[in-house]
Amino acid sequence: MLTDTAAADTLLAAFVSRAGRDDPYPVYRELLALPGLPRLGDGSLMITRYADCSDVLRSPDVGHSDDVGGGRVPDWRDHPALLLFGTGLLGLDPPVHTRLRRIVSGAFTPRRAAGLRPAIAGVVSELLDGLASGADFVSGFAFPLPIAVIGELLGVARADQPPFQKLARDWTHVLDVTTPRVLARADAAAVEIRSYLGELAAERRARPRGDLMSALVATEPDGLGPDEVVTMAALLFAAGFETATHLLGNGLVALLGAPGQLARWRSAPDALAETAVDELLRFDSPVQIARRKALRPLTVGGTPVAAGEKLTVCLGAANRDPARFTDPDRLDLGRAQGGSLAFGAGIHYCLGAPLARLEGQVAFPALFRRYPQIALAGPGMRRVSLTLRGYQRLPVTLD
Repeated sequence: MLTDTAAADTLLAAFVSRAGRDDPYPVYRELLALPGLPRLGDGSLMITRYADCSDVLRSPDVGHSDDVGGGRVPDWRDHPALLLFGTGLLGLDPPVHTRLRRIVSGAFTPRRAAGLRPAIAGVVSELLDGLASGADFVSGFAFPLPIAVIGELLGVARADQPPFQKLARDWTHVLDVTTPRVLARADAAAVEIRSYLGELAAERRARPRGDLMSALVATEPDGLGPDEVVTMAALLFAAGFETATHLLGNGLVALLGAPGQLARWRSAPDALAETAVDELLRFDSPVQIARRKALRPLTVGGTPVAAGEKLTVCLGAANRDPARFTDPDRLDLGRAQGGSLAFGAGIHYCLGAPLARLEGQVAFPALFRRYPQIALAGPGMRRVSLTLRGYQRLPVTLD
């Protein structure tokens, strides 16, 4: 059944407000208590409970929404920035998705990600050396770290990596805003990213190395096509840096707000690293919602859903569901209840999850060893987004 319209409308108005985007968790608590599925202003059904979200993400009757650009850009295929998102793994369903996922999974293995640990440690150390008191933690650490790591993974030369920071930020801005100005910058960035990665792919065809780009082009011609190689590499940049950047920013704020938990991690940095990062991802998830579409009629939490219905899967709410997690609003770095939906679930589970986790496991202990007195120098500025939760700026003091 659908929820009581008046109650749901009040909560949904709060959810999409600036205050709700800055801190959605009080609204999530009330949405989780509603008996049915509320309907958002865009017509989609909002799914908040963990069990329902998990079922929808794993259901073969549910596919990706075809509303690239949030449905605000009907001619999205004419925009290079949106076309990259809409024609890659993030916007595809089986059988095309199945083929691409199988090929890329064979090239981008957990073992390849784990092999980047020394490189991650080196970049972390270098960035911490350059971090100054009063600096912005996002631009000085949380943003350049994953860009450098993904560049290392793909084989982008260190000298070529700095421009990718602005290009990636300009491109992914269309996930939040699709004004003509933002679209123009995003399209220009997408074209430049594709051009660079296309040249890199051509170079690796001629002179392969041990990087992921070499592994991707090695699947040709029976695996990925040349355009698919470039699209896949570009999406790795976008998905990889957004998740890891916001894990680091959100995680720092969460840890500084729970000094007992931070002291606990400091006392056993290696033993707690895996569960601590998983808990940070659950507690304040970088990706808050996933947009889906019913391919066939199904039932979600007792509510019939017609084919073609749009679904807004609220990962942030699911990860605070008291029916799944004991005392969900408390940060517990040793939490035994794993299985958050921070990286999604099912066939679209985030391919880069092992790499993002590894970056957090290496970065946080190193940060607190180097700067044990680190503190916030202000409230920071949140990114204005329903989909991605993170900081645009986060000023810190180091001593």
